[in-house]
Amino acid sequence: MAAQCVTKVELTISCSNLLDKDVGSKSDPLCVLLQHTSGQQWYEVDRTERIKNCLDPKFSKRFLIDYYFELVQKLKFGIYDIDNKTVDLSDDDFLGEFECTLGQIVSSKTITRPLLQRNGKPAGKGRITISAEEVKDNRVVMFEFEARKLDNKDLFGKSDPYLEFHKQTSEGNWVMVHRTEVIKNNLNPVWRPFKISLNSLCYGDMDKTIKVECYDYDNDGSHDLIGTFQTTMSKLKEASRQSPVEFECINEKKRQKKKSYRNSGVVSVKHCEIIMECTFLDYIMGGCQLNFTVGIDFTGSNGDPRSPDSLHYISPNGVNEYLTAIWSVGTVVQDYDVYVSQLILLNACFGIVSHEFPLNFNPSNPFCAGIQGIVDAYRACLPQVRLYGPTNFSPIINHVARFAAAATQQRTASQYFVLLIITDGVITDLDETRSAIVNAAKLPMSIIIVGVGGADFSAMEFLDSDTGALRSRSGEAAIRDIVQFVPFRQFQHAPKEALTQCVLAEVPQQVVNYFSTYKLQPPNNPAAKQVGS
Repeated sequence: MAAQCVTKVELTISCSNLLDKDVGSKSDPLCVLLQHTSGQQWYEVDRTERIKNCLDPKFSKRFLIDYYFELVQKLKFGIYDIDNKTVDLSDDDFLGEFECTLGQIVSSKTITRPLLQRNGKPAGKGRITISAEEVKDNRVVMFEFEARKLDNKDLFGKSDPYLEFHKQTSEGNWVMVHRTEVIKNNLNPVWRPFKISLNSLCYGDMDKTIKVECYDYDNDGSHDLIGTFQTTMSKLKEASRQSPVEFECINEKKRQKKKSYRNSGVVSVKHCEIIMECTFLDYIMGGCQLNFTVGIDFTGSNGDPRSPDSLHYISPNGVNEYLTAIWSVGTVVQDYDVYVSQLILLNACFGIVSHEFPLNFNPSNPFCAGIQGIVDAYRACLPQVRLYGPTNFSPIINHVARFAAAATQQRTASQYFVLLIITDGVITDLDETRSAIVNAAKLPMSIIIVGVGGADFSAMEFLDSDTGALRSRSGEAAIRDIVQFVPFRQFQHAPKEALTQCVLAEVPQQVVNYFSTYKLQPPNNPAAKQVGS
């Protein structure tokens, strides 16, 4: 599965107190950006300009990088003193380097770190500062349209009108970018409010021509054109509820046939508002904290952890499927945990049967320090746990949901919760789990389920409701899709990044959908403010 680029990020670089390698003058630094490949190689992405005689450079050349949430994108920034015109850096003086991930940069927005020599020792007092900015046009237009006195195209009954919006390409072709719903049997329709990105509507150009067509819907697909008009965003944005902007809907064929023809109705724009809509990076860079919770299945069907046949058995090289899944997801998510927030719960039982208990056996402080802390706690608990059954998901989902519900009291996009459940078996509390997920869909929360072993995972695929809304036992539908299920066996022979990409691919959009639905802004970045152009 190919990773989907979330957005592009622009990195600005500056340094201070660089080593001085020149005699009689100062170093002439440039910065080179290297990126790590899946083949364990570094390749050059780009380099800045060279700044003469400067130990505190502020480079004007910026680095533009595709950003992928579901990948660990390792970056290396190398600083060199350039005293010749060759492209090869091996004959230039090395002033220091810094390694990090792109996720660490965007989650902090700006980071300042010491430069290091290749042996890991400090490069004098040299420091590097990296600032990230998303490259985007996230302006969105909010519209309200209605019409009156539309032509009647139906013999029995009235027209069933809808609108289509088209933008014009550089080649002069018209491309449809939005279609409203159909209003049945109505010559004076009022369409539901809708939104469309300004880039989709007119390439962000306020004076670019927009064509609007009004049709009468027919079940057989032979929709009849009622009329059309052309406009621009500059004209549309003059509309207000107190003073709508109106357009005559013109049918050219009718106008050519009838000398007395005036129009085929009037389309009225009651509201047109351009807003800035937050993206995933707006939330992350604006102070939203991702909280990572792991639920590990310790039911009896996994087998005795001391037996090589057990899914919990740790092989001589120190891994099993549970550990691989934890590392795959955790190494990405931990870059976005600004605070210590990894809570570990076990899915089922030790001693007496328990469907939810802390992996570190400390109920008063069940938090672990990063992914390594989770791994250490998992390894330490294996000899102490007696596996049992059944496989119940609802307790841990409800547990995390309580934290997510508490976060909603803050009324900003300050926290989002990601629950990773790793399981080997058929779920035994399916009805309770369905209800727990439907409730969790109303909260800032996503659920990732990784199935290990060779069991029947059809119930998990049912919970991952890609083909329709998941419903609780009472019939209530989930307001959004928050579950992603992935069987580990499909990735056993794939590159290690493949599992990570698959399970995390939906998280950015789930974050955006939740916060935009409830109109919550990032704590430190009010990007979704109204704009006038």
